[in-house]
Amino acid sequence: MAIVKTERVGFGYDGEQVLKDVSFETREGEFLGIIGPNGAGKTTLLKIIDGILTAKQGSVLIDGTDITKIKRNDVAKIMAVVPQDSPATFPFTVREIVLMGRTPHLGRLRFEEQSDFETARKAMIMTDTLSFAARSINELSGGERQRVLIARALCQQPQVILLDESTAFLDFKHQTAFFNLMKYLNKMEKLTVIAVTHDINLASFFCDRVMLLNNGSVHSIGTPEEVITAFNIKEVYETDVLVDRNPQNGLPRVTITTQTPTDQGSRSNAGAAPQL
Repeated sequence: MAIVKTERVGFGYDGEQVLKDVSFETREGEFLGIIGPNGAGKTTLLKIIDGILTAKQGSVLIDGTDITKIKRNDVAKIMAVVPQDSPATFPFTVREIVLMGRTPHLGRLRFEEQSDFETARKAMIMTDTLSFAARSINELSGGERQRVLIARALCQQPQVILLDESTAFLDFKHQTAFFNLMKYLNKMEKLTVIAVTHDINLASFFCDRVMLLNNGSVHSIGTPEEVITAFNIKEVYETDVLVDRNPQNGLPRVTITTQTPTDQGSRSNAGAAPQL
């Protein structure tokens, strides 16, 4: 049985349709990447999967149960979300932020126990945040703060983790370390990962399957080899790319191709800025 399944999900803001007939499923222990241009509906889809937003049409099933029939606290025991960024207003320490991941497991009358503190400590070790555990979240850089949010999600000990451009503020070292950690937990702990990313090459390298969204609909879904093709990228992103094979693993690798004014047959416009 699929751990996450959407059935013809539709959603809109102020009368504008954002998602249309989105259907897919993710099985336990799968690493699914969601790619697509800006405005394709990727973040909205994650919010619907997590139950933050309610689909206008269709349904979301978690372990076969409609998410609207699951208590919010129980959803939080199953799924954790790492957003792009989460602005901090109160000067909580890093340790306090990470421990918030234990909230769904505590209930109303139980305070953190030694096992909760140990879970938080392990999450901080895995995300390289233990060294500044006593610092205020407001004192951290964007990249450091993002790693704290990742640690909080891991402290939640979810079955499914939803990543919404979670490495956008990370440097190359921590970006690579994070995806390697996700892949390790995915394979060794059967953690199901659904990751929205603009980095198509990261999706190709780490994901078992990739879903390409375009204008709120599923354009294609399948293995990286099936989805990440020059034809699909051109059709969705309206950009010419070269897709060859990564020499390390043979997976698709995307390189942006450039055109000179001569290639475009417009020498007279050589000084003109490209249109966005």
